[in-house]
Amino acid sequence: MTGTPLGSPGSPLRVGLVGYGLAGSVFHAPLIAATEGLALDTVVTSNPERQQQARAEFPDVRLADGPDELFDRAAELDLIVVASPNKTHVPLATAALQAGLPVVVDKPVAGTAAEARELAALAEERGLLLSVFQNRRWDNDFLTLRKLLSEGELGDVWRFESRFERWRPKPKGGWRESGDPAEIGGLLYDLGSHVVDQALVLFGPAAAVYAESDIRRPGAETDDDTFIAITHTNGVRSHLYVSATTAQLGPRFRVLGSAAGYVKYGLDPQEAALREGHRPGPGWGAEPESLWGRVGSGESPVTGGGRPEPTLPGDYPAYYAAVAKALLEGAPNPVTALEAAAALDVLEAARRSAREKVTVTL
Repeated sequence: MTGTPLGSPGSPLRVGLVGYGLAGSVFHAPLIAATEGLALDTVVTSNPERQQQARAEFPDVRLADGPDELFDRAAELDLIVVASPNKTHVPLATAALQAGLPVVVDKPVAGTAAEARELAALAEERGLLLSVFQNRRWDNDFLTLRKLLSEGELGDVWRFESRFERWRPKPKGGWRESGDPAEIGGLLYDLGSHVVDQALVLFGPAAAVYAESDIRRPGAETDDDTFIAITHTNGVRSHLYVSATTAQLGPRFRVLGSAAGYVKYGLDPQEAALREGHRPGPGWGAEPESLWGRVGSGESPVTGGGRPEPTLPGDYPAYYAAVAKALLEGAPNPVTALEAAAALDVLEAARRSAREKVTVTL
């Protein structure tokens, strides 16, 4: 569903942003503000400190204490972005669609694939855009790997290893680490939403899922060390690791094919740049040559095996540029709710697999 073209010629689309925590303040607000055709109109947060922060960073922004204020003046807005805690995603996206507004929802779009498909059906029924913020499709390493695959550099891929690992030996608390199932916390749904989505985009639908999920840290309430194995319908195997308990970080990607492999260490620099207050502009998303991955065969990249592969610049701004184009010109939705539902099928299967110690066939 691409949505219906909106806006008057020359006027940017007015965006209401719900939530100004990590997702809203670090990712969504700066990217919205940097996108031609979009204007950050209103930020919804009841936290006085976050209201002050939003006003300081965007002096012209309007503030609202709750999302109902947005829906009450739906005619004054062109897009709602839901960047609030996971448990609010479905009710807020539903309310926005029922108010006649296109919606962007942070990942995970829902707690279950069924809920994601219900949202997709509602958006289709209303003729509205519903898009999911899977920003790591625009990570530098992911874009580079897609290029290598499109050029056939690796031959037939046999195994895809992807790691999103951290060393956080003490829980930070908050809803992301809550053991309450209603919060949809834990790394399986947080970082797992990224690595599973990437695997499905690269190698297609999942046929079977096996997972191991643990709570390692004292005082932790939900999974903080999880492994997911996907057998794709085309035979590729994806081995995905998400962890807060990794004292020595592995490669972000290790991709093994019939002709060569690609190994890349280090996270895309865009999140760190946004956290530090940098904004998209010339040179955005680039990384130094010292961090480039390597392509080769028969030897470890650590001992000089293979050749350096220039890393393409990361491009989170491309997501909102595509959203604006979808709304203004009827271009394709950059990430559909049905794509997100397919990833949730895998996450739900992984949870069942870890709990029951079985391989789940999809």
